[in-house]
Amino acid sequence: MSFPISRRCFSKQSYDAIIIGGGHNGLTAAAYLAKAGKKVCVLERRHVLGGAAVTEEIVPGFRFSRASYLLSLLRPVVMQELSLKKFGLKYHIRNPNSFTPIRDSKQSLLLGMDMAENQKEIAKFSQRDAENYPKYEHFISEIVHAFEPLMDYEPIDLQKSIPKLLPHLYLLFKTVQPLGLKNAVDFYELMTAPISKIMNKWFESDVLKATLGTDGVIGLAASPMDPGTGYVLLHHVIGGLDEHKGAWGYVYGGMGAVSNAIAECAKSHGAEIYTEQEVKEVILDGNVAKGVRLANGKEIYAKIVMSNATPHVTFNQLVNKDSLPSDLHRAINQIDYTSPVTKINVAVKELPNFLARPNQGSDPMPHHQTTIHMNCENMQVVHDAVIDYKNGRYSRSIKFYP
Repeated sequence: MSFPISRRCFSKQSYDAIIIGGGHNGLTAAAYLAKAGKKVCVLERRHVLGGAAVTEEIVPGFRFSRASYLLSLLRPVVMQELSLKKFGLKYHIRNPNSFTPIRDSKQSLLLGMDMAENQKEIAKFSQRDAENYPKYEHFISEIVHAFEPLMDYEPIDLQKSIPKLLPHLYLLFKTVQPLGLKNAVDFYELMTAPISKIMNKWFESDVLKATLGTDGVIGLAASPMDPGTGYVLLHHVIGGLDEHKGAWGYVYGGMGAVSNAIAECAKSHGAEIYTEQEVKEVILDGNVAKGVRLANGKEIYAKIVMSNATPHVTFNQLVNKDSLPSDLHRAINQIDYTSPVTKINVAVKELPNFLARPNQGSDPMPHHQTTIHMNCENMQVVHDAVIDYKNGRYSRSIKFYP
């Protein structure tokens, strides 16, 4: 898919909006602004669009989603309003949802979208858990149904006066009201408690608790025993695709295809998107952003300047620090970007072969086409891995072979 690049001249010297960075969030802003009739210019430093939602050939012959790797949390209203399927977005809903092989064993847990099949799998470890699983799923779906409207509402600005906060407070009340008192208490617990407490409340099987509990710690420098990890689980089940609540999908063409579809939408409404254009500085007039200065010295002006870069990059590298209020500068520097995540993209010559589900020929089996949870026999294993990370070493439960 082609985009204007740095060798092209900008069609204008001034725009309604300049967007620094061509990640999927910046492209989404560009699409909405262009759709509203604004003159928009997107400036991306790299040769490819997408930011964390990008597809690149990093091993010859193999294209990878280098960072973000599954689709679910892109809001349905955004997909509809930007007509992303019209602009080429296609995906395959992941089913099964997860596969957990138990180390040195022929046992495993395979969970998918069929409740009866899930119960059969869970019953191999606990009949009680098999009976409780539909109740747990119903509980989570009730919470998601109540909480979901907040996802499409603007964030609360606590600096506003009480009268201006009333619409937000009313929405919060409407969110909690349908839950009833008991579910509201359970909702509060889910938002604040350790995911281990939530899992122990519902289930007794270690492998089921660890498998479901990973949604509370994935991408987070926290243990299942840490408060607040219940909320992270909610964040991972609140998405969905094509009316399938909580579903995740593989995008044809990789996650870069999501960014490309958004970019095509923006371009169709007149947005200009440029790659290989590094912004070195935001031009200020007093405390008001008036434009940007590129690495090649060119200046471009706009009524507003938006940044798709992190607050750290935006305010510590692109904006003159002396122009920032001290409390804002302090708040920016207190943002914790710590991550325990390492994503390794590999090209393999054959499919992994598990004791629990041996390969049958060379064709992929269902468990090859889902998230594979390694070292998830119980939540203690996950907790120990976090402790290893905090002590500056990789998890000792991982076996390395020369």
